[in-house]
Amino acid sequence: MLQCHRFNFLPAIFRQVQVMRFAVEEINNSTTLLPNVRLGYEIFDYCSDTRNFNSVLDFLVENGSVPVKNSSIYEPKIISVTGPFGSTETMTVAPLFMSNLIPMVCHGATSSQLSNKKRFPSLFRTVPSDKFQVQALIRVLLEFGWNWVAFIGGDDDYSRDALQEFTEEIRSVDICLAYQETITKNISKIPAMFDKLSDLNISVVLVFANQEYAVPFIEKAIERKVQKMWIASETWSINQKLMKTKGIEAIGTVLGITIGGIKTLQGFKQFVMHSMVHEKRATYRNASLAGLEDTCNQECSECHTADPKKILNEDATYSFTIYSAAYAVAHALHEVLQCGSQGCNRSKQVYPYMVPELRCSPECQKGYKRVRRGYHICCFDCHMCAEGTYINYTADPTKCSECRREEWSTNGSVSCTQRTLEHLEHSELVAIGVLFSAALTLLSSLAVAVLFACKYDTPVVRSAGGGMCFFMLACLCMCAVSVFFYVGHPGPVHCVLRNPAFAVFYTGCMSCLAIRSFQIVCVFKMASRLPRAYDYWVKHNGQWASVGASVAIQLFLCGLWMGVDGPQPITYTMGRVMVFDCSLGNHYIFFSVLVFQGMLSVAGFMFAYMGTDLPKNYNEGKSITFSLLIFYISWAMYLTAHLTLKGKYLPAVNAFSVLSTLLGILLGYFFPKCYIIILKPQNNTTAYFQTAIQSYTIHST
Repeated sequence: MLQCHRFNFLPAIFRQVQVMRFAVEEINNSTTLLPNVRLGYEIFDYCSDTRNFNSVLDFLVENGSVPVKNSSIYEPKIISVTGPFGSTETMTVAPLFMSNLIPMVCHGATSSQLSNKKRFPSLFRTVPSDKFQVQALIRVLLEFGWNWVAFIGGDDDYSRDALQEFTEEIRSVDICLAYQETITKNISKIPAMFDKLSDLNISVVLVFANQEYAVPFIEKAIERKVQKMWIASETWSINQKLMKTKGIEAIGTVLGITIGGIKTLQGFKQFVMHSMVHEKRATYRNASLAGLEDTCNQECSECHTADPKKILNEDATYSFTIYSAAYAVAHALHEVLQCGSQGCNRSKQVYPYMVPELRCSPECQKGYKRVRRGYHICCFDCHMCAEGTYINYTADPTKCSECRREEWSTNGSVSCTQRTLEHLEHSELVAIGVLFSAALTLLSSLAVAVLFACKYDTPVVRSAGGGMCFFMLACLCMCAVSVFFYVGHPGPVHCVLRNPAFAVFYTGCMSCLAIRSFQIVCVFKMASRLPRAYDYWVKHNGQWASVGASVAIQLFLCGLWMGVDGPQPITYTMGRVMVFDCSLGNHYIFFSVLVFQGMLSVAGFMFAYMGTDLPKNYNEGKSITFSLLIFYISWAMYLTAHLTLKGKYLPAVNAFSVLSTLLGILLGYFFPKCYIIILKPQNNTTAYFQTAIQSYTIHST
């Protein structure tokens, strides 16, 4: 493993080096983590962007050379890198490791750019991104109502990224960035910054910089006694050197944030005391450089001679993140080597790109949401998103969002798909069948009307109802016309001309059948018994009054239906399709319309039964019974289909039900009379009918 550091702040760096060594030593002595496997490590100073590449390339060596072309069997010198500390340094060397997916576990590089997995696919961090730190600092400013602030950063990516995040975040809140400046290594420019702060009357200064920039800046502030409200980023907020600097109380209040998870490392103090006291001075490859404090040959003359007490008293901010980084690599290797209580599979070849995820719960598969298990958000179960929902992992991995009404999704979806819009098209075979049947019914009704008009004075036409037959046929024609509106994209007119229009005209036809049956029974069975009633019926056109009353009642019900909640265009969803159709509107009134039609049919059926023994030529019982039977069957089928079926073909079922009732009347009532008129004209005479009446009179007496 590789630990990258800067030696500018030696005691603090020594502490981080010792934490790294302590973690590796602890892992190597463990009987449960990587048993019988020992980790080796090399620690070197990053020093500078231009002078560290020899050391970086040394870790990429395979058999004494660095391969130019990637290979699946590439085995570099190392399996993982821990560090570097800074964001700029990390982004400088990361491409060399990313090209071969060598894991980098960074403990101090917080730039939000490093979260881009396309650029840094094998880079991981044990420290949060700057984005969250900036958000926390903004919450502090908002909490105290400080909205006139300055942002002072260092000359590196750590500060530049934070400034960009800061300026974007404050756009939506009441905070003004009054002044921003960059600290360079030329500290002579720092006093001018203090003068600018005074000129702009800025009392709150956010210093978001690494220690190499922040410490000289604050030291100058102490020297000049610049009193402000200083907001410190996590890199220097608990810097021990600044805390102990004489006169720091004169600069005002320092309010900062630090990384969560700072914990006491059990056994670390004993490890440092033992190693620093008993280790001998290092043997240097270049003895002439042994006395230099800041060396780039990766030799450190102070590493074994520093005071252990100073190391233990140094800033502990990044101790746990370094400790965690070492353990993260160890646990990953433990999984790759398939380690157990009996040891590890040492025969298994390990490549750097093999880092399993170390999580409380494995990540959910696509289409599954997280459901927290217990208190911690890291522990969760995975539940599949139901049909009609999807999960957006970027927005919220714990919630299945509903698709919009015009969209659909299957179980376990991560997106929604536009539904297919459907209705009964004119070009479909079913629609063609409906239209053809409606046209045939309409033409048949017109043909019967023409035939009856030509034979209007014959006994068959008069016995069938005379002028009432034309009213019935007109109603049948209008009902047939309503069927055409079951095909095509349903609009408001389509919905009105379907059920309501059919109900009115069919009621007219049904009432004529019922009245015709009653009238025949009345003539032959009640005229002689109730002569006054019969005369009153004939004198006041009782048959037309009854038909008009029936139609008026149905018109009232349909008008009420339309006024309260009539049929109107609707869309409903069925899986991946959205179906256009007409609603039934208010179900109570709809069933009232059906009940009224049913009452007329029952009345007609009763009168037809009463007239079963009438003369053959006047016996309409069989004809009306057949027509009503078709009516009952057709509407029973429709109501069953309406309750059980959905889809674009449901209107076709309704249309065929309507056509069945119309054809029932044509076939049962009108076609037998057409048969006599056309094929048996000898039975369509007055003498024939009188003979039938005389025969009935003789037998009835």
